[in-house]
Amino acid sequence: MITAFYFILFLISIIIIGILPWWLLYRYSDLMAILLYKIIKYRVKVTRSNLKLAFPEKSEEELKQIEEKSYQNLADISVEALKGFTIRNSVVRRRHRILNPEMLEEYFNRNQSVIGVAGHLNNWEWGAISAGIQLKHHPIAVYKPLSNKLIDWFLKWNRSLRGTELIPTNKTFETFQANKNKACIYFLVADQSPSNISKAYWINFLNQETACIHGPEKYARLYNYPVLYIDIVRESRGFYTVELSVLCENPASLPEGEITTLYMRRLEESIRRNPESWLWTHRRWKRKKPPNSVNS
Repeated sequence: MITAFYFILFLISIIIIGILPWWLLYRYSDLMAILLYKIIKYRVKVTRSNLKLAFPEKSEEELKQIEEKSYQNLADISVEALKGFTIRNSVVRRRHRILNPEMLEEYFNRNQSVIGVAGHLNNWEWGAISAGIQLKHHPIAVYKPLSNKLIDWFLKWNRSLRGTELIPTNKTFETFQANKNKACIYFLVADQSPSNISKAYWINFLNQETACIHGPEKYARLYNYPVLYIDIVRESRGFYTVELSVLCENPASLPEGEITTLYMRRLEESIRRNPESWLWTHRRWKRKKPPNSVNS
């Protein structure tokens, strides 16, 4: 009953957000940002601590500005995620524009799958929508299933309407195997803390020893799929550009940990360019480096 109740609330939220004009949507987002930051103080201590660790060179005033803007970013991507369930394809192309889809042509023509890595930066949620509309490769996004089974089902169903296949993390290997003769682009948002740090790569990221998920590197090396970095930039409120660039063409030729290092370096560059656009509310550095871990 509780699962169904929250599912109904979720659908009602989608309907309400779906009919709001864009200007009113962002007034609502403004109020949400104030609620999260000023009233509820949602993970403000965590955000503040993360920013101080990442940017020791910045003044208190600079950190305060980033902190406040990061909550506006959080509110914006939250309402945009709900809006994404109902927006038309033409709107997606205009508001989440892939700048250079042609770079994938050569891979597609030789039936070559690729792995795309991104971060929780700007509006990554619309990537699962825009990829199926703007790319020839079959998009497969690896995600952590939601605890509410009805919402989880709806999410997968809705994304499939735009051509994107969502697969849970525990089905990653069998999905790669099942699609190895098909030109796919696998999307991995891999900047969260790994659940198993014994397999993690440890990299100095934003001035901190950071445990990094090994999945993208594991599958890139196993299948020797080229790895692309997906850089999502907010051009203005509600408008994003997506640029693809090659991190490595031949993963099997690189030493262990190098692909993860390349990815994290590029992600750090993107974050430093627009620090308010990353999710700072997660305890990114809660895990400590164990002995005999893999360094990079």
